[in-house]
Amino acid sequence: MSEFMKVTEQPSTYRHLEQMSIHDLLSNINKEDKVVPQAVEKAIPQIEKLVNAISDKMLAGGRLFYIGAGTSGRLGIVDASECPPTFGVPYGLVIGLIAGGDKAITQAVEFAEDSEEEGWQDLMKHFVSDKDVVVGLAASGTTPYVIGALRECRKRGIITGSISCNPHSPVSEEADFPVEVVVGPEFVTGSTRMKSGTAQKLVLNMISTAVMIQLGRVEDNKMVNMQLSNVKLVDRGVKMVMDKLQITDYETAKDLLLKHGSVKRAVDSMVHG
Repeated sequence: MSEFMKVTEQPSTYRHLEQMSIHDLLSNINKEDKVVPQAVEKAIPQIEKLVNAISDKMLAGGRLFYIGAGTSGRLGIVDASECPPTFGVPYGLVIGLIAGGDKAITQAVEFAEDSEEEGWQDLMKHFVSDKDVVVGLAASGTTPYVIGALRECRKRGIITGSISCNPHSPVSEEADFPVEVVVGPEFVTGSTRMKSGTAQKLVLNMISTAVMIQLGRVEDNKMVNMQLSNVKLVDRGVKMVMDKLQITDYETAKDLLLKHGSVKRAVDSMVHG
């Protein structure tokens, strides 16, 4: 294994937080947060390679799995759960798994992340195969649940990626396409739900959005395949239909949208007959 330095556990550069005013606390947290997008920018070449690999597999009919523990696992589940309503893809195309199961989404499950076998067992429940891509999420890069899962995937020829916030981490060693976003020590020492969590969220946004665009789920700059699951989204869809088809009557566009169920199908019905 390459030289490994656990930056995420290094002491905060700030001392005596309890003595700071609320203004200073907020200002200093914000100051630290500003380093995150710059760190993500440095990782874009790594992210690009991972997105290319995911897109190739998904265009061929594969799925995308996120697997993690704690905050990292929850972020993966959030990103996966937002793909169907945002891009109109079926549930089960992007899957988020967390150590400890569904309970761990809202409650900490003690020691769930410490098993190297559980991650692979959770993946097998979804019949993971070499058609899919599995991305391990671990801010520290040392989570056994994630490392074990990626190791088993590689043994079986399943493409793996990772997102971590330490350089040369163990999880990167198990990933075909590692992404390392090194944001430095946290404001509260070791609290990786802060800058590290923000970094992972930004990278996940980039991955899923870029992949879905490659899959044709966005046209121009609009979510033409989004699910019409609430009044706000219906209104947004109506305005898209009006714009694309040059329809001036709101109700006419709304009837067309609701009849076909998505902006893309509504527009295609008028353009292609």
